[in-house]
Amino acid sequence: MAKNIKKRKANSLSVDVLIKQLRSYSKEVDVSLLTRAFQFADQAHLGQRRISGEPYLQHPLEVAKILTELKLDPHSVAAGLLHDVVEDTDYTPKDIAIEFGETIAALVEGVTKIGKIVFKSAQEKQAENFRKMIISMSTDIRVLLIKLADRLHNMRTLEALRQEKRERIAMETLEIYAPLANRLGIGWIKNELEDLCLRSMKPDTYQNLVKNVKAGSGERKRYIKTVVKLVQKTLKENNFQCEIHGRSKHLFGIYRKMERQGIPFEEVYDLTAVRILTDTNMSCYALLGLIHSLWRPVPGRFKDYIAIPKSNMYQSLHTTVFGPEAKHIEFQIRTHEMHKIAEEGIASHWVYKEGGQIHAKDERVFAWLRQLLEWQRDLPDTRQFMTSVKNDLFANVVFVFTPKGDLKELIKGSTPIDFAYAVHTEVGDHCVGAKVNGMIAPLRQPLKSGDTVEVTTSSNHKPSKDWLKFVKTSKAKQKIKYYIGLEERTQSLEFGRKLLERECRKEKLSPSEIMKSKELLTSVKDQGISTIGDLLVAIGYGKVSAHQVIRSLLPKQQMKEGITEKIIRKTGIWTSGVKVKGLDDIMIHLSKCCNPVPGEEIIGFITRGRGLSVHTIDCPNIDELDYDKERLIPVEWDKKQKETHSIHISVLTLDRPGLLAAVTSAISNVGANISHADIKTTEDQKGNFLLVVDIKNIKHLEKILKKVESLDGVLQARRIRKG
Repeated sequence: MAKNIKKRKANSLSVDVLIKQLRSYSKEVDVSLLTRAFQFADQAHLGQRRISGEPYLQHPLEVAKILTELKLDPHSVAAGLLHDVVEDTDYTPKDIAIEFGETIAALVEGVTKIGKIVFKSAQEKQAENFRKMIISMSTDIRVLLIKLADRLHNMRTLEALRQEKRERIAMETLEIYAPLANRLGIGWIKNELEDLCLRSMKPDTYQNLVKNVKAGSGERKRYIKTVVKLVQKTLKENNFQCEIHGRSKHLFGIYRKMERQGIPFEEVYDLTAVRILTDTNMSCYALLGLIHSLWRPVPGRFKDYIAIPKSNMYQSLHTTVFGPEAKHIEFQIRTHEMHKIAEEGIASHWVYKEGGQIHAKDERVFAWLRQLLEWQRDLPDTRQFMTSVKNDLFANVVFVFTPKGDLKELIKGSTPIDFAYAVHTEVGDHCVGAKVNGMIAPLRQPLKSGDTVEVTTSSNHKPSKDWLKFVKTSKAKQKIKYYIGLEERTQSLEFGRKLLERECRKEKLSPSEIMKSKELLTSVKDQGISTIGDLLVAIGYGKVSAHQVIRSLLPKQQMKEGITEKIIRKTGIWTSGVKVKGLDDIMIHLSKCCNPVPGEEIIGFITRGRGLSVHTIDCPNIDELDYDKERLIPVEWDKKQKETHSIHISVLTLDRPGLLAAVTSAISNVGANISHADIKTTEDQKGNFLLVVDIKNIKHLEKILKKVESLDGVLQARRIRKG
């Protein structure tokens, strides 16, 4: 071994379970490798315990077990046993390589988080760890599978952590890891991760759902049994040999439907579905016809994922019908091979054979992985990178065709401009028009699955800033912003040069001499400006004052208080509660589009003629404004400010007497004032309270929403942003 490791008796039961599981799907199992990996991990983690108090070794054992459930190869399972050794002990990747070989060492290194680096924020650390994983999994997809297994077991054992940390980990899981599991087609991991996230983020809601689902399970089983019996009879009469199973919707799916439609649990009718497995594609369509002959299909609820598979290669026919007792029931019809892919994921049937390499036949499936690699290279900004990842991983997709019949996968809501950039950057940059299904269409028209799109280009045409208002894909947004940023930088450089020259002439100085002066950059060096070009651009944007730059070069006796300083001192425009390092002559206002409040992460944007506009870090408008980093500057809240901020709250309730009084009383009891209220009743007999509330900071708002949501009869309380 690389280090002198004392041989300890292996936990034979645990190792035997892993070996037995491996032998159920793999003919070649290196028992010695797994035993040595266990002993190495056992010794390395000796004396370590998890926060729950259990021996730390239990975690890598559980991760390895999940990897066997994914049917991964022995090297992956061994890496699962060793995955925390480098991160949590004194062993290095080199030690792992000497003992277990380069392949296992690379897998462990790919999963290991970045350590010993100080980051400005938790978000930046998250992004850099994710970048590292993306680079590793681009050469060996097993890195991602091990990371998913690691995250799944961590989510199963979150109870030992404090609530705040549980919620943070659950949110990251919901935004990143559950969508990644979905992209790989591993539905059972995706569903379990989502359910566990709900349990950590909304424990009361989760427990209520568990109770409600359990309460009606007997009736649902009876109903499914009736449906299955009727289907089996029809299949037998038509000489079909099929497998039929009932399945329940997972809890997060039920919760998401309740949230999207604003309905209580009692109004969620399709809690179960029937799955039919057959042998051929032709049989799938024949079975669909039989089901529709038994019960009338619900309009708009048929999906053919066999003809057009999902991006993760999921294939099935979905249809919802008015079943017995006029209840909605969904049928999923697929072949046994399709079912295997749907259950195990597209990776599991080839990963252990191919050493983690992505082959040409799987390239369309992993187009999203290539996109992630492009983003991590092209987007050094942490916020932009993670926003792009989250948006595109979560997005529903549409499938459109080129005139030659090539298939392009785009985010739902994408336009011909998005399509053009998906074809090639040059096509997007020079796009002037489009035809959809042979008809001239506006460039902002959302595309639908099955559309055929033809783009017209002109070499003289350039991207428009207006395109940012309607394009959906991250690639289109980044390419448009890049082009506009170059154009604006050129314009700002020339404008900044004119402003500096004008200021020089005012002070009877030679512009050409000043431009050569070594002292010119002295006054702005603390703002990260190191070249004359950057200084001129900053002046052109309004980020730096030409007047102040020139004044810094003059003898002290010539320096006089400028008119801007007088205006600031007399009018007191610094009332936003926001501080900006390095700027002392610019007006600041809080943007109305996102209405930031103390406690939220914020960023400043230099506007033309209106000073500094302050936005929340995740404001949708910032995504359109950040085509040039020169105009985005860091800002922070002034903690000494005690003023309140008005925000809008929407409260959805059951239509019951006395609820308005209960809501207003709850808000008053946590020290907040309601300055305006608008009460409406919806068509389905629910109350919708639109309130304007004066709050101190974001924690105060969270306290208000939690208090209101705890009231009987309140379905949802949330903040809304009004521009």
